[in-house]
Amino acid sequence: MKLGYCTTAYMDRPLCDVIRMVADYGFQAVEIPAYRRSTQFVAKEALINKDRVREIKQTLKETGLVASALTCHEDSMLLMGPYGPDTDHIIQGTPEEKLKYGMDSLIETAQAANVMEIPVVVGFTGVGNWGRYYPFPNRQGWAIEEELFAERLTPVMDKFKEYGVKYAVEPNPINFVYDIHTAQRALELLDNHPNFGFNLDPANMMYLGLRIENFINRFGDRIFNVHAKDGEVVAHNIEMGGILMTGSWRRLDRAYRFRVPGWGDVPWRKIITELKMVDYDNVMSYEHEDITMSREDGLEQVIHFLKPLIIKNPYVGPWRAE
Repeated sequence: MKLGYCTTAYMDRPLCDVIRMVADYGFQAVEIPAYRRSTQFVAKEALINKDRVREIKQTLKETGLVASALTCHEDSMLLMGPYGPDTDHIIQGTPEEKLKYGMDSLIETAQAANVMEIPVVVGFTGVGNWGRYYPFPNRQGWAIEEELFAERLTPVMDKFKEYGVKYAVEPNPINFVYDIHTAQRALELLDNHPNFGFNLDPANMMYLGLRIENFINRFGDRIFNVHAKDGEVVAHNIEMGGILMTGSWRRLDRAYRFRVPGWGDVPWRKIITELKMVDYDNVMSYEHEDITMSREDGLEQVIHFLKPLIIKNPYVGPWRAE
């Protein structure tokens, strides 16, 4: 298992500069944003600009890093929406235009991953109306979301299979997949498509009160990517707003905060242990969303806290039960 870095935190800097910087800190991999508004790298570049691909590959070679995944978080939201003003910052247009934009961008990202020999694309699915998780006022509301999910994701996953790339959906409350039950249902709706799986973000799991170890043990062979992001349940604020309270992440009275690993409540030793038990041997990518400290502080904290916990090799011994 390697410790990686999601370069989205440094979208104000050239990608190759960021790769060199995180290599100097001691990271071993990078996860690269490739959606159409990315200022570091856009998937279509890999399809039309061979020099750009060579530049990135050469930088990775020089630094000894690997590119573990491309991300298409922003554009992939448009697979299912919402299609109103909430996503106008991605592209303005009709629902049909937004859907086409999202599908085209995600498929381009799979093509780019194929060209760059990157095994995984990480993203979302979106959801037309997440409020339909609650069976009021429309008891059949979630069934509508399920129908749209199968209809739209199946052809996209077939394209991923064609390009030999896995799609790691990140469970999140702004998506069709947000917990263990919806993750299982997503697999059923896609007939267990071999290219569909999950990006485990422990902080997102904890945000909804899920036991992270249960997700790992249930979907071990479907976890294609892991985000190293922590979360803090601010206990003294729970009784004022509940865990899903709204408002700015900077609110002093917010009941939940995303944190740098080691500063929150995620049991990292247990998470790493369970990942090893299900033979996950890919990358844990640090994603900086901690509003209490700078990006540079986060880099240092993760290296000092999390990197020593990474298990480098599996146990080999005479008494191991097979």
